[in-house]
Amino acid sequence: MAVANDGSAPVRLRTEVDPARDHVRDVPRDDSVIVVGYQDFLCPYCRRLRPIFRRLRETLGDRLVYVYRPFPIERANPGAELAARAAEAAGRQGKFFEMHDRLFDRDLPIGRPELVESAREIGLDMDRFVRDLDSDDVRARVEADVADARDNGVSGTPTLFVDGVRYDGAWDYHSMREGLERPFAARVNRSARVFASLPTSAGLVLLLVAVLAIVFANSPLAAVYDRIMSADIVVGPAGHALSLTTRDWLAEGLLSFFFLIVGLEIRRELAGGALANRKAALLPAIAAVGGVVLPALIFLLFNQGATRAGWPIPTATDIAFSLALLAVLGDRIPIGLRVFVAALAVVDDLLSIATIAIVFPGAFAPLYGVAVAACLGGLAAMNRARVYATWPYVLGGIGLWISLHLLGVHAALTGVVLAVCIPGRPAPSPAPLLAQAATALSALDHVDKEARRAGREANLESEPVWEWAVRNLSATSERLLSPAERIERAVAPWSAFVVLPLFAFSATGVSFAIDLSSPDAQHVLAGTFAGLTLGKPLGILAASGLAIAAGLVAFPDGVTRRQFVGAACLCGVGDTLALLMADRAFAPSAAAVAKLGVLAGSIVAGVIGTAVLYRRPSRLDR
Repeated sequence: MAVANDGSAPVRLRTEVDPARDHVRDVPRDDSVIVVGYQDFLCPYCRRLRPIFRRLRETLGDRLVYVYRPFPIERANPGAELAARAAEAAGRQGKFFEMHDRLFDRDLPIGRPELVESAREIGLDMDRFVRDLDSDDVRARVEADVADARDNGVSGTPTLFVDGVRYDGAWDYHSMREGLERPFAARVNRSARVFASLPTSAGLVLLLVAVLAIVFANSPLAAVYDRIMSADIVVGPAGHALSLTTRDWLAEGLLSFFFLIVGLEIRRELAGGALANRKAALLPAIAAVGGVVLPALIFLLFNQGATRAGWPIPTATDIAFSLALLAVLGDRIPIGLRVFVAALAVVDDLLSIATIAIVFPGAFAPLYGVAVAACLGGLAAMNRARVYATWPYVLGGIGLWISLHLLGVHAALTGVVLAVCIPGRPAPSPAPLLAQAATALSALDHVDKEARRAGREANLESEPVWEWAVRNLSATSERLLSPAERIERAVAPWSAFVVLPLFAFSATGVSFAIDLSSPDAQHVLAGTFAGLTLGKPLGILAASGLAIAAGLVAFPDGVTRRQFVGAACLCGVGDTLALLMADRAFAPSAAAVAKLGVLAGSIVAGVIGTAVLYRRPSRLDR
């Protein structure tokens, strides 16, 4: 989900190189660059890549270790499977790469007679070659290689992996050389991308920063930490400026980007994923209501006097930390469960906003509701008009954020509104885009060949066709992504590794130096703690169970009962809105107690939920 890797994160090779099975050219050294190529001997694009590999080999020498893995695409290249079997049969006689080179250097078409002739030219035992070519053993080996390719996400040829990470860069010599030689800046960038691709990375960063904030708030640096987080930051012209503390800017401002990513993911799941079914989409909403009602009732059991005003405090779920804990568990967590938690937390936040509006009306300025309505109307109108440019939505989002803040609503919800309003686009038909890109590249290729025939080196960038070709190629690549997808790819890494850690650092720095001697303080602490650790999961489970039994909702696909219970426990991680409601409900001393209860309850709920989810599902869990 949003705190894990995004769609642009690099794809890692699942099947490690095995010299005993793989076809490996040269012996790896400590400084080797290992390139695994899933290729098809008859694929025209694989054949065009061969001279590039020759030049790279001349540049890198023995440092370049090449591993060939077959992925014959018979429908596109008839005879590709037979060619793959021929290379494997040659490999049985220790001459795989001799056959590999002969096939790639031979002109198409290549059929059985050409394969037999190539085998004879490299000196194979012909009887054995023909026998192996048609054997079930060789056929099964090629089929296993194709299955392995699909397991590694290969869908076309050539697909290259460099040191275990899929190479998605350009296939020209200079781009590939930079990717393989790995200058310092490229190594840093690649290492960062690999770290970002790990399912647990963003969650671990968020949790580590949260621990760091707690340490700061309870150390000799506590005064410095509090001074920084409480500092007023003024933005805007004099007389009309917005003045918020550092903590508020991070919670309302930067967190909008996180809500944007979450909103886009939920929208995608509603369109054709885990929430596409109406009953599946209704489950998080009903569960969220149960997760608000029962914690409030439990708080009231402990607080019957003046402290009862704090009942809304344990009702808010922190979407960022809940998803972070799910991210730490990596592929143990099915996508349906992540989507359920994200959707539940968004509904939970909306309920918390409504609670603040009703219970603490002094925090609201209804006059600004007109501005909010105007911004919402403008964003909806742009969506309806299919405005695909990004900047109008940026301006509309800024206006909506300011209006929501002045209204008294948690302005981070601007991200969810933008996610709804940014238009999508139907997936393009590939044929016209292929024709457009091929035309542009063919024009450049023609100019290059003409220059070489004339005995000179072509300077394509100075040719009149260059700018036209670049515009067409840019248009085709841009059309592949909708505006929503482009924004998600641009914002997701910043959300995961900048926005959320800064938010965590500001939100979790709660001091333990609190006086708990009075009965009221003890009741507030107990009510908040029990509301999060018991009320939240029990409320979610009870509401979900009743709705499922009544046939109103559907249980998430691919999710076990134990996993659902674990996710319900994770929803007991308290939100920054809980801290805001503590300030609204109590004087500073009582509010500090409630915040300590939020922190303690969140830690316990997170630990319990993570422990329940950690064990992989078994048949008994279903």
